[in-house]
Amino acid sequence: MANLYIGLVHYPIYNKHYEVITTAITNYDIHDIARAATTYEVKKYFVVHNIPAQRELAKTIMSHWQTGFGSTYNPDRKDAFAGVELVSSIRSAVEQVEEAEGVKPLIVTTDARTYENTVSYAWMRETLEKGDRPVLVLFGTGYGMTKETMQEFDYILEPIYGPGEYNHLSVRSAVSIILDRLRGEAWWAKK
Repeated sequence: MANLYIGLVHYPIYNKHYEVITTAITNYDIHDIARAATTYEVKKYFVVHNIPAQRELAKTIMSHWQTGFGSTYNPDRKDAFAGVELVSSIRSAVEQVEEAEGVKPLIVTTDARTYENTVSYAWMRETLEKGDRPVLVLFGTGYGMTKETMQEFDYILEPIYGPGEYNHLSVRSAVSIILDRLRGEAWWAKK
């Protein structure tokens, strides 16, 4: 089975006017995604932010749960944060995976739109289960990563659809749904 890595990208991101911005790190994204990543045995969860002060903020939040009062108050959080890494760019995350694995990972992202290289969850799940090349799934914040950035990736996972027209999940929700689709139990095969 291939190792799975994920990254939460804060730059380059679109805002609602499709201007390129850097989004702010949020406490809940760090916490909730770390917990989901640990549950689904993600090898490493990268928080990707280009502004040093924002990485310092994330480091302060994480250290509270790793070595501060939070580490004894809620040891489960300490375990979840063990797999979180702060990096300054997507390239840095890719390089760390390549260094750890000895091969460049497949780089996959998500979007609410489809592209020529959009693949299904079933296809990506099978690629993870039967392959040995690591996979790095990147999640955009704000209104998604820039089009130019998206063009650099190997694959894009199909959008998550509910039964209605509304389609604007929080990134925390999307990460949990996608990790379950890629690594969760095969509930559909149970009787």
